[in-house]
Amino acid sequence: MAGFVNLLKLCVGAESVEDLAGWQAQRFGAGTPCHVTRMWPRREAEVLAGGSLYWVVKGLVLCRQRIVGLEERLGADGITRCAIMLDAQIVRTEPMPKRPFQGWRYLAPEAAPPDLKPGREAEGHLPRDLAAALAEIGLR
Repeated sequence: MAGFVNLLKLCVGAESVEDLAGWQAQRFGAGTPCHVTRMWPRREAEVLAGGSLYWVVKGLVLCRQRIVGLEERLGADGITRCAIMLDAQIVRTEPMPKRPFQGWRYLAPEAAPPDLKPGREAEGHLPRDLAAALAEIGLR
């Protein structure tokens, strides 16, 4: 059986996971949230075999959303793009530092940060610098 692969994407303009959730709720309501990108994943079958989109917020991977499909979208400019269809549930992850990059990247399951343990989602959030420092040395 073939494994799966995740995608990694910068969450441009968001200051927090709450910003991402609010933007998606405002834009998609009860519908399926998506992220439209120029490139179609060449590893489509692996992405659809259980992959998630991991979001980088202000230099840290902080959450993920399960990828539920890929759809073609025609832009106003006539160019066909890829809509990455996402599960509405945003799953918080252990913070993991990530430098800026353009577009999206593949992220192997073994390289992805683990989900936060149940109950930790409600904990007060550490200041971003402290969370980044702890993540960098493997303590968070």
